Amino acid sequence: MTMPEVIEFISSFAEVSGAPVRTNTNVTSLTRTDDGYQVLTTAGEIRCRSVVLASGGYNVPSVPAVSASLPPDVEQITPFDYRDPSQLADGGVLVVGASATGAQLADEIHRSGRPVTLAVGEHVRLPRRYRGRDVLWWMDHSGVWNERHDAIDDLTRARHLPSPQLVGAPGTTLDLNALTAMGVELVGRVSAARDGWALFSGGLRNMFALADLKLNRLLDTFDEWASDHAGHEGDLGEPERFEPTRAPESSRWRVDLGSGEIRTILWATGFRPDYGWLHVPVVDAKGNLRHDGGVVDSPGMVVLGLPVLRRRKSSFIYGAEDDAHELVDHLAGYLDGRRPGWTA
Repeated sequence: MTMPEVIEFISSFAEVSGAPVRTNTNVTSLTRTDDGYQVLTTAGEIRCRSVVLASGGYNVPSVPAVSASLPPDVEQITPFDYRDPSQLADGGVLVVGASATGAQLADEIHRSGRPVTLAVGEHVRLPRRYRGRDVLWWMDHSGVWNERHDAIDDLTRARHLPSPQLVGAPGTTLDLNALTAMGVELVGRVSAARDGWALFSGGLRNMFALADLKLNRLLDTFDEWASDHAGHEGDLGEPERFEPTRAPESSRWRVDLGSGEIRTILWATGFRPDYGWLHVPVVDAKGNLRHDGGVVDSPGMVVLGLPVLRRRKSSFIYGAEDDAHELVDHLAGYLDGRRPGWTA
């Protein structure tokens, strides 16, 4: 869907549902009361017996602590602040993070004529298309997106994996090989800053090998599903494999930030939720909401839209629907007294 189509989808849903939608209204505080919750907003107070937290898990940029040790004359920005290359100082740009955002920004900034260095850590490699279909078609039909949270061995790790490199115009894939071909320099992840130098970790080849291995395992899953459904889904094309990620013959392990080579650092290092407005003791020391499959440890409270909430697709607009059906059932049981306890 294009951006206008997404806007139309959400606007139409508001009309069809008939819900009393309040636009341009920010929630400033949510607290527990004897009979439910008090919600303070910029448009007044709301009292309710139950509440659904659907603010998502990507509210504020997640910037590493090493940023505080960098020279003050090097500009630092995040994707929240970035609009286009014209706002950046002339000269080189260090993009930190090689997931979807980092790859897109490295591409756009390099096309503006600025030298770009991309610091690469753990990443999830995906092609834009596979065997003639969009890769998300495969993720859906093969059942990968529907894998449930209680069937995943390491759920904590799954919920904190980097977002896939799911970028590229129709028919093309924007991956690290494409960026290398256009002249973007690849280095390891930023590990430290010392005496005006940014230090990069080694093991870049290992990062590439791990991402390629996981990609090929995923393609094996697609191929197995296709062989079981041959003839039922039309022409699915032939199995294919992609060129391994090309590692540079040698990669720099540091750069002098005082030399003027790098004028801007763009932290494409992901996002995290913001629960500064949530005054209920359900957030752990790391800022993560405590929940079991979306059921929060507070009576009458559920959450939607977090990564791998109940399924691998939970943080996508299309993925929230199945979660919502199940969590609304829990909520209905609580509200009519059928479920005095509050467990997943």
